[in-house]
Amino acid sequence: MPAQCPTVCLTRSLTVAEGVFAPGHLGELTQHAPFELVDAVLTETGRVQQRVRDLPSRVGMYFVLALGLYGHLGYARVWDKLVAGLRDLPGLVLVTPSEKALRDLRRRIGPAPVKALFEVVAGPLAGPSTPG
Repeated sequence: MPAQCPTVCLTRSLTVAEGVFAPGHLGELTQHAPFELVDAVLTETGRVQQRVRDLPSRVGMYFVLALGLYGHLGYARVWDKLVAGLRDLPGLVLVTPSEKALRDLRRRIGPAPVKALFEVVAGPLAGPSTPG
């Protein structure tokens, strides 16, 4: 009798968009805060997730940035705007998190990575030739 394995591995191939609308790019925000920069900030501040999650820390950073852009909207509507460009990709199943899950994600990220990202991205307010 053949040995039975309690797990099964399934693989599938997906064709998805490239560039800004590729899965995980989360729209225009990645042009101003690239993955490498967000990952470096999360690592520096110790906020990288410790286990596999539906909502990883990188996505949380982009969500927190989007909250700043759409402060007049609730968490679910901000999430919808953040992933709007990914909805029509064939074969891609998007997570639709609850507002509690989004709140927990924001709390898990905390303010430290956002502050560190700002310090990296913000340039000097004045140049060498600025008076005063």
